[in-house]
Amino acid sequence: MTSRRTLARTLESVADFEEPDPALEQYLTPPEVTAHVLHFAALRGDLDRRVVDLGTGTGTLAIGAAVLGADVVGVDVDASALARARENRRAVGAPPIEWVRADVGFLPLLADGVTVVSNPPFGAQRRGADRPFLEAAAELAAVSYTIHNEGSRTFVESFAADHGGAVSHAFRATFELDRRFQFHEESSRTIEAEVFRIEWGRSDP
Repeated sequence: MTSRRTLARTLESVADFEEPDPALEQYLTPPEVTAHVLHFAALRGDLDRRVVDLGTGTGTLAIGAAVLGADVVGVDVDASALARARENRRAVGAPPIEWVRADVGFLPLLADGVTVVSNPPFGAQRRGADRPFLEAAAELAAVSYTIHNEGSRTFVESFAADHGGAVSHAFRATFELDRRFQFHEESSRTIEAEVFRIEWGRSDP
């Protein structure tokens, strides 16, 4: 299997959004964070089933999963983001990925018992923006990996329990973000995040 370090280096060539939409909180998932999450998922056997990347954006998580050998679907509501994801997949030389334009709240049938990976909006522009992603994971996934703002553990654990799931693992992640939008006052900032692995009590297909 591709090492975590090698995967992170491979994903460094993934290009950022050309014109990120602040309403969608479009940020590039850092290669190191992506590699850590996916390498852990691979070791758990979670990439052996179909992987659905909800809110794929530039495609980082989807591309990384494909590089590790998974059968991947990348979903995003933004057509320009999907175009960039397609370009990034070709630039990296990753295996083919199925790209689907859809809102996470109105998903087509993608399969049942999949592994969902997602870096949803943290809710800086719209409170609760991450909730539809968790709801979709609860409907689709046997297992999901989801990235949230620091301090989200109580909410995520409560949501999972209310939907028949449970958080099995949690770990911290750090995002180093450059200034992206006019309302950002700092040239860069560090955001502490948390990654959760949730088991949804659904058998593999």
